This record gives sequence, structure tokens and C-alpha cells, in this order.
Amino acid sequence: MDFNASEIVLLLVLAIVLFGPEKLPELARKAARVLHYIRRIANDAQGRLREELGPEYADLQLSDLNPKAFIAKHLGADATAELDEVAAEVRGARTSLDDAIAADSADPVETDEPATELPPTPFDPEAT
Repeated sequence: MDFNASEIVLLLVLAIVLFGPEKLPELARKAARVLHYIRRIANDAQGRLREELGPEYADLQLSDLNPKAFIAKHLGADATAELDEVAAEVRGARTSLDDAIAADSADPVETDEPATELPPTPFDPEAT
């Protein structure tokens, strides 16, 4: 998460207003302890994952589990640019398809001919 200076100042002012200047140092210490505890749990989990997977996955990073990051790491920046182009094409095709579906559902075709029913499909109970 990226915080700029104005957001940090706003959060500090809000914290002072809500908790008061006398309780703020104590809350900051508690928040630091919680953050340290969570970071330690995450590092332990990552270490256990590496240990369980074995030495062939010793250089595994959690960011490698993201498919886009995995492809970019192993195929290079050119492949990432090509994937972005493909994604843009897919978005364009999806938009065209959505527009066609919307146009088709908005203008139902009306005919003067009565609807004809199809003959019943033969059913063989022994075939199933």
C-alpha cells in the first residue's frame, strides 16, 4: 500500500482526535507488536512452505504464485507486453459480444408466422 504525506498526516490527526495524545504512544507500541507478530507468522509460514516443498523450490517467492508474475519472470518483459496485448483484444471482443447480446435482446424479432412445434425426439430407454 502506498501512503503519501497528506494521508499520513490526516491519519495522525484523526488518531489524536479519537484517542487523545496521552493514549497514542501506547497504541503505537501495541500496533508495532501486532505488526511484528503478524510478520513473524508470515515468515514462519513461508519457511515451512519452502521446507515442505524441498530443495528444488528453495528460491520460491510468494509472488511467483501469481500467474502473471510467474510468466513475466520466466518469459521476460516481451511476453508480458504480448499478454497485455492479448488481454486488450479479449476485452475488445467481450465488449463487442456484450453489445451484440444487448442489441439482440433489446429488439426481439417479430414474425407473422405462428410458431411451429418440433416433433418429439425419439427416446430409447434401453440405450441409456
